[in-house]
Amino acid sequence: MPQYAAVDIGSNSVRLLVADAAQAQPVPRIVRLAEDRQVTRLGQSVFETGAISAKAIEGTCQVLERMRGIWQRYDVVGLRVVATSATRDASNQAEFLERAAAAIGANVETISGQEEARLVQLGVQAVWPHPQQRILIVDVGGGSAELILSDHGRMVAGYSRPLGAVRLQTTFLQETDPPTPQQLRRMRDFIDQKLSVALPRLSGREFARVIGTSASAAAVVCAANRVTRAKRDAADRLKASRAQIRRLFQDLAAKDLDARRKVIGIGPRRAEIVVPGAAVFLAVLESLNLPAMYYSSAGVRDGIIADLSQRRVGREFSSLAKDQRAVVETTAKRYGVDVRHARKLAEFSNGLFTSLEPLHRLPPFFGKLLEAACYLCDIGHFVSDTSHHKHSHYIVSNSDLASFTDTERNLIALLCRYHRKALPTLRHTDFQLLPIEARRALLLLIPILRMVDGLDRSRSQRVESVGCELTGDSVVLTLRSGSETNLEQWSVEQVAAPFRQIYERNLRVVVEKA
Repeated sequence: MPQYAAVDIGSNSVRLLVADAAQAQPVPRIVRLAEDRQVTRLGQSVFETGAISAKAIEGTCQVLERMRGIWQRYDVVGLRVVATSATRDASNQAEFLERAAAAIGANVETISGQEEARLVQLGVQAVWPHPQQRILIVDVGGGSAELILSDHGRMVAGYSRPLGAVRLQTTFLQETDPPTPQQLRRMRDFIDQKLSVALPRLSGREFARVIGTSASAAAVVCAANRVTRAKRDAADRLKASRAQIRRLFQDLAAKDLDARRKVIGIGPRRAEIVVPGAAVFLAVLESLNLPAMYYSSAGVRDGIIADLSQRRVGREFSSLAKDQRAVVETTAKRYGVDVRHARKLAEFSNGLFTSLEPLHRLPPFFGKLLEAACYLCDIGHFVSDTSHHKHSHYIVSNSDLASFTDTERNLIALLCRYHRKALPTLRHTDFQLLPIEARRALLLLIPILRMVDGLDRSRSQRVESVGCELTGDSVVLTLRSGSETNLEQWSVEQVAAPFRQIYERNLRVVVEKA
């Protein structure tokens, strides 16, 4: 699976996520590899003075430099770094973005509230899919709150309001601790006013569930259910009723900071801003007469990963570069290979490599080696038609393939060696000498090469396109052909047997008339 990285520079904290992302419907499946989070309070100075303070810039850039060291340890094919509410409002936005980009090692973009809502929705659906239901997602960050209506897995409407926990704390609750009833009343009036734009458009609807995201939601649901911070992972998908959240808000609002820090489920830094965070969730539930809220650990960073995967960012790494394609085509022509046929195999192999990604989970660059083998697997016919696969292995192993490393050339040669006849075993010296991961990759690529080789065996290119769908324990190939004759005299069983052996999946073929 391709690896992606996401960095969310929020008004309260900076978050990093590195993850594998496999293609799935309706949204990609995310497997977390590394995470990091650091509270920076970037927005506090913005909400006080209108600009990010020098101290906040310096602290945030130090965090970003540390995160750069983390994501660079992975084979990341796509990275997106976004900044949200505080950066949107900052008068010195340009200065901050320049320094932040240098620290993280990538461009930093300031996204709109609508884009933030879209990413939150994508993240929730990727981590906790609701493909058939209507749900309401409420994300309370440091500078803004997003209310998102999601129906059948897609965002129908998104509203971004200036109701982040840091913003509200800075604006309304800084003077006294605990806050006075007057301060709380002014804050609630402000919350109701800002929500009035969105709530009428959401009222009267039925939701399968309301889902709260962000650290504020985690603190509220954990505290309501007395889940310790050490067990916060267990709070994912946990529910808190409206009555529980109301009692919690009233209790927290009556305590000073030291007392709030002792509440189970609320960390020492979160205790500073938990009162306004809880107030926003409570206002939404009360205004829409909703009974409860569930917590999801997903957020903007998960949405970025899902979005990068859906847009197939980095998939260009699975295709031969221009100079590499020129090298293999020149080599193929030198040994009399039908390049038109080889190009068709390469086209099919690239599509199947991508479609089968949830099964093989190989890094994208292996797709290049598979594509190269499509051009070179038949060059052994130049020596003899008998055992031509072995001759292909010898020729490729001893060819100067510029723009390929020795390791890559060796793997391409072995793919040519095993594109027909016996599968590799540890009795084969060249296979035995490979590192374990390279052996695994070779075994997973061989069935794909055999499939595409069989699809144009007669060189008449009757198969116009190939679709691939994973269904349960089967892989279904849909071949579109303009010919009604027996397609290439292609023996499905001949290819299905090694495919079943290696992938532990049945292979079925459907032929459609183009």
